[in-house]
Amino acid sequence: MSDHYATLGIAPTASSAEVRKAYLQLARDKHPDRFPDPEQKRRAEAFFQELTGAFNVLCNERARREYDRQREQPRATTPAELAAEAFGRGQQFFEARQYFEAVECFRAAVHHVPGEGRHHAALGRARARNPQWAREAAEAFEEALRLEPRQIDTYVDLARLYLERGMKLRARKTIEAGLRLQPNHKQLSMLSEQAKDEPPPDGGGLRGLLRRKS
Repeated sequence: MSDHYATLGIAPTASSAEVRKAYLQLARDKHPDRFPDPEQKRRAEAFFQELTGAFNVLCNERARREYDRQREQPRATTPAELAAEAFGRGQQFFEARQYFEAVECFRAAVHHVPGEGRHHAALGRARARNPQWAREAAEAFEEALRLEPRQIDTYVDLARLYLERGMKLRARKTIEAGLRLQPNHKQLSMLSEQAKDEPPPDGGGLRGLLRRKS
């Protein structure tokens, strides 16, 4: 479990006002846009996601109570235990539509057991809830399929993500791959109908957002 208090540099007894003040200060000082160097920017983006997740938990009274309760419980020790704990909490946050917190938990599960396809798939589903995380969501789904290429639900999720962002060519390729595994899959067949139109020419915007770096 990430230490949200340490991330924000505050004590567990900090008030809501102190939580907000610490977040705003760090968000200003550590914002990725302040770092022109690509590697520094990448690290800043990772920290900013962690910072935002910590703030969203600690500024929510109910989420903070639950987080504090879990901090007091005996800690898991092995990577598998840590991943299972994080994955379970991520599912709870996802079902409660607390997607920032779900992303953080699923990222922790991936960190501890990176070879588990369902961890990446869950991370993709949580990230897909925020349009700004579209590229990261696609990458998570792709990694999940690399690890577990027969998970048909992941093909559905990835194809739907591409369709929602107008990327019909990528969606069709994903759908075709899934249908090779299950030719009569109902959801993929329905998505295939939606993906029939030719996509617009390559360009920027959301298409560029999801394009992998060479």
